[in-house]
Amino acid sequence: MDMASAEWIAFVMTGLGTLFLLGEIMVNTRGIFAILGIGFITVFFTVALDTSSFILMLIIYFAGIVLIIIDGKLLNDGTLGTLGAAGMLTSVAIAAPTFGSGLFAVAGVLVGGISSILFLKVFKRREMWTKITLRDRLTKEAGYNTMTEEYSALLDHTGITLNDLRPVGTVKIAGKDYSAVSNGQWIPADTQIKVVQVDGTGLKVEPIQQHQNTSDD
Repeated sequence: MDMASAEWIAFVMTGLGTLFLLGEIMVNTRGIFAILGIGFITVFFTVALDTSSFILMLIIYFAGIVLIIIDGKLLNDGTLGTLGAAGMLTSVAIAAPTFGSGLFAVAGVLVGGISSILFLKVFKRREMWTKITLRDRLTKEAGYNTMTEEYSALLDHTGITLNDLRPVGTVKIAGKDYSAVSNGQWIPADTQIKVVQVDGTGLKVEPIQQHQNTSDD
């Protein structure tokens, strides 16, 4: 039974391949997920394509994953991540032998990518994602008394963004620079902001105009 006669196989192969490859990026499984993911996605491209096209599409697919890693590790603005995801989807869609299997392949990448987030609930999170989302809490119990008190004093203080918060960036408050995170929104540079929440040494800020509108409501 080839992929053209059983189009749903494309969904299984690309879904499991993407699930394990992105899972390997998010959690620490000592390479086990990477091996499984490479195996599934290689089988998909091997069955669907001839040798020359197989190599090209495989490169595009894995280049997409590399872009996602670079975006998560260095930039964290979503641009390269979006391009990477587009590359992955394009490679499996082009590789599929029929239109139907192409749709199944694209759906597999989407479902596998979204489902990989569930691994975070079971396995140990990789440190690079912990740093990006500012999930490490530097509390008094952990010995960060001085820094915590300094940051706590910044609650309700106003300042200005020094660069775009997407959602993480740098703000200036009372003449000092601090790392801050927005409430999930993109705040442009040179925007007046107010500190609305302090968590250890993590600052959450909002644009002053939005904060005032919320208070008026």
